Amino acid sequence: MNKRYKNFAEFYPDYLAEHRHPQCRRLHFIGSALVLVILSVALIAGTWEMLLALPVVGYGFAWAGHFFFERNKPATFKHPLYSLMGDWVMFKDMLTGKRLF
Repeated sequence: MNKRYKNFAEFYPDYLAEHRHPQCRRLHFIGSALVLVILSVALIAGTWEMLLALPVVGYGFAWAGHFFFERNKPATFKHPLYSLMGDWVMFKDMLTGKRLF
């Protein structure tokens, strides 16, 4: 993933190719779901310090999937914005059944 991308649509197929292992995708999904839970609790309860956990939880699960299952480097290091967008598009695709868990 060292190439330059003109837009997210060009990036996303390569992003998906870096997420072939089902366990990696599952860990991404769990991390993203937990981010939504923590964000919701923080907003409802007004416990703003919980927001500090968001990147740790979100990236922690995703990066574990890459390091232990995909054995590749997360796209976050080279394409942080597109990678974050890819995480949420893949989450939505898994939630709607478009992409396998």
